[in-house]
Amino acid sequence: MTAGELAVVLAAVLCALGFAALVVVLVRVLDALRDLRRDLAALRAETGPLLAELRASADGARAVVDEARSDLERFDRVLGSAEAVSDAMNGSSRVVRTAFSAPIIKAAGLATGTSRAVRRFRRPTATVELVAVDPGRRRRRA
Repeated sequence: MTAGELAVVLAAVLCALGFAALVVVLVRVLDALRDLRRDLAALRAETGPLLAELRASADGARAVVDEARSDLERFDRVLGSAEAVSDAMNGSSRVVRTAFSAPIIKAAGLATGTSRAVRRFRRPTATVELVAVDPGRRRRRA
C-alpha cells in the first residue's frame, strides 16, 4: 500500500466517522424537535382556554368601562346642570338680599326700638338716693 492509498483509506475512515457523528447529532436534534413539538402542543392545549377566558374577561372589562364612561358623562351633565342652578341661585339670592336687606334692617330696628320703649314704659320709676359712706366716696341706693 502506498502513501497515497493510505491517505485515501484514512480520509474515507475519517469521513465515515464524521458522517456517523453527524447522523448521531441529527438524530438527537430530531428527538429534541419532537419533544419541542409535543411540549408546544401541550402548551397550546393549556393556553387556549386561558386565552379564551382572557378575551372574555377583556370584553367584559371593556363593557364595564364603556358603561362607566357613559355614567360619567351623564354625571358630568348633571353636575353641569347643578352648577348652572347654583350660579342662578347665587345671582337671585344676591338680588333678593339687595332688595330686601334695607327694609328688613329697618323693620328689625323699628321692632327693637319699640320693644325697648315698651319695656321702659312698663318699668316702675325708681328713685335714686345718695348716701355718704365715706367722706370721699358716695354710694348709690335704689
